[in-house]
Amino acid sequence: MENNLTFTMIKPDAMEKGYFTKIFSIILKSGFRISALKLIHLTRNQAKTFYKIHSNKPFFEELVAFMTRSPIVVAVLKKDNAVDDFRKLIGSTNPEEAEEGTIRKKYASSIEANAIHGSDSDENAQIEIDFFFKN
Repeated sequence: MENNLTFTMIKPDAMEKGYFTKIFSIILKSGFRISALKLIHLTRNQAKTFYKIHSNKPFFEELVAFMTRSPIVVAVLKKDNAVDDFRKLIGSTNPEEAEEGTIRKKYASSIEANAIHGSDSDENAQIEIDFFFKN
């Protein structure tokens, strides 16, 4: 399965603006298939655990507050070369630097409110998938 799965999350800003269906339409039209999907509302503990890599950074508490303020959608996506292809599809974390046509160029409003998450490696994709889809 290596290189065939990636993880994504539609973040609170995109959910609050009603972009979920538009974003997933782009994802599906780009050849990704949904292997798993769920709507959840992260607890503070879940957000702190998921983002523990950033726990020493000054923006950590703000990130936790942002990610817990409203429901999100998490999903496992399948496609050959999934991680790299998905990273190209979502675009740069900073929407001002994202290429035209990418999800973040279309739907993100800032680096902090960047609409969508995508795994940055096969290893992290599996860790993130396990976090949300294995108990």
